[in-house]
Amino acid sequence: MKVLVAITGASGIIYGLRLIEVLAEIGVEHSIIVSKAAKKVMEYEVEDFIRYSRFLKNSFSEDDIDAPFSSGSYKMDAMVIAPCSMKTLACIANGIADNLITRSADVFLKEKRKLILVPRETPLNAVHLENMLKLAKIGATILPAMPGFYSKPKSIDDIVNFIVGKILDSLGIENNLYRRWGAMCQK
Repeated sequence: MKVLVAITGASGIIYGLRLIEVLAEIGVEHSIIVSKAAKKVMEYEVEDFIRYSRFLKNSFSEDDIDAPFSSGSYKMDAMVIAPCSMKTLACIANGIADNLITRSADVFLKEKRKLILVPRETPLNAVHLENMLKLAKIGATILPAMPGFYSKPKSIDDIVNFIVGKILDSLGIENNLYRRWGAMCQK
């Protein structure tokens, strides 16, 4: 499997960084795009940046519009945007392919490839909801960063792993990043 991971400038940068870390650990081939706004948000949100920086060394910028995945002829299986800003989501929903992230998402939609968006915004207004519905109707998976608490998380890492585990589930990648409901009910 080949996965494209994009990180945009919404709060929740840790979701994208942890996803990249897990993909690298399990040997899934992946490429990375990091927006300019994401780099700024990282400065505020990521305390252990050294842990993740090695994964970002070969990442693409949103301005690298000639990157291979900006074309449908370049084969990749799935794209995950985590976190996905409402601006990015709106651009994708309305066909505005003005940078590498939105162009790549447009390619994944037109080629009927897996596209997973992880919005991290609250509260949501009607425009946000309409854009998400529009994307869901044309095949995108909307996977909001809404952790479950039935597993009784003990740390922020547990909460992050829940969402990353759900992303991996949507990609069809086996994982044990969180305790599943069935396992919770067994005695």
